Amino acid sequence: MSHLSILSFKYNLAKLRSKAGRPTGRPLSARDRQFSDLSTYKPDDEEMKKKVFNMIASQSRGINKKDLQQLLERFGKADAATEARRMMCVADHNKDGYMDLEEFMEVHRNGVQLGDIRRAFFVFDRDEDGRISAEEVMTVLRKLGQSCSLDECQKMVREIDRDGDGFVGMDDFMVMMTRPRRKP
Repeated sequence: MSHLSILSFKYNLAKLRSKAGRPTGRPLSARDRQFSDLSTYKPDDEEMKKKVFNMIASQSRGINKKDLQQLLERFGKADAATEARRMMCVADHNKDGYMDLEEFMEVHRNGVQLGDIRRAFFVFDRDEDGRISAEEVMTVLRKLGQSCSLDECQKMVREIDRDGDGFVGMDDFMVMMTRPRRKP
């Protein structure tokens, strides 16, 4: 289900955004990633509903092909209409034209693959320099329809940036995306 990886990434981004103003606690290390499941990441069902599904769905019935197409177009997907149709064919089990919450969650039950997380990193790394800046975070968030200031994005980057260079590298990103979830 790699084509729906952006949905899972958007969920993790929303999770990060909600924590941007909190103290970071201890710095993350490679050990955090070693003890998480590196092959897949299984998102929390309730947060997926609140932070991803409801943001994508334009109607209460669920996510339709047009919703997916618009999301893909925001990220410059060349053939967004065809890709959205394919995604709906896979996910819309009852063939009603909408991916309801149950169908949406079924797509994510097996978790997000490591390769999907890597591809998500490159969605943010707009200038392809191997690191994500606060400006790049802001650009992607705005494409997703989120409003955020550069200061908020800088706070997000600081929370993830372990070496203090002001950027999120691939290693920082992988640790953030695969660290075990803490329940409030």
